[in-house]
Amino acid sequence: MLVAAAICPCPPLLVPDVAAGAAPELDPVRAACLDAVGVLAAARPDRLVVLGPAADESGEGRYPQGAPGSFRGFGVDLDVTLAAADGAAPVPGPQLPPSLAVGAWLLSRTAWSDAPVEALGVAERLPGDRCRPLGRELAGSASRVALLVLGDGSARRSIKAPGYFDERAEAFDADAARALGTADTTALAALDDRLAADLLASGRSCWQVLAGAAEGAGLRGQLLREEAPYGVGYMVAAWT
Repeated sequence: MLVAAAICPCPPLLVPDVAAGAAPELDPVRAACLDAVGVLAAARPDRLVVLGPAADESGEGRYPQGAPGSFRGFGVDLDVTLAAADGAAPVPGPQLPPSLAVGAWLLSRTAWSDAPVEALGVAERLPGDRCRPLGRELAGSASRVALLVLGDGSARRSIKAPGYFDERAEAFDADAARALGTADTTALAALDDRLAADLLASGRSCWQVLAGAAEGAGLRGQLLREEAPYGVGYMVAAWT
């Protein structure tokens, strides 16, 4: 059963080493993310699953605790491991996709040791009718399951955004933020797959996995942060 969820954006810029001189601009988002992850520990889960969008097939699938990740592709000599104990060697296997590497970094900031961890790379374009059953499966995998759900809103919020400006982007993000802030699983499930893809909203599939996991759980939501620096929608929320 799902007992808690933290919803965070996953731009590599969230990691100060990657952001470099621009790091202070995202300090409020980082602080909100760490607050959200703290909610997970307080729920005393038996299992934590980290969900992150995968842009291609190479990032999809399950990753064990101790899986390696890296930000070297962003010009930074920084490696992470998924909730591994201090000094433990990374588990041999494929590297975490960027979204899950950000999740591993967030867990390292809180020194997570409250429950076993597994990560799952979810295809960005996985249809909603396949996301929700996956969420129900995850929720039923232990007595007390927590989710760290990563993903960004639209990357088309301004003319300087990665995908340039789309007038539909702000309304899409507002609907997503409202649903995430109120734990409205019906509204999350109703997000349009094609519109999300048009707007380059990487979080849609992971949010809909969360919607499936939270069905019948009676969780309440709180929106901790919402902004769109660099023309990309970032939402931080906690469900308890």
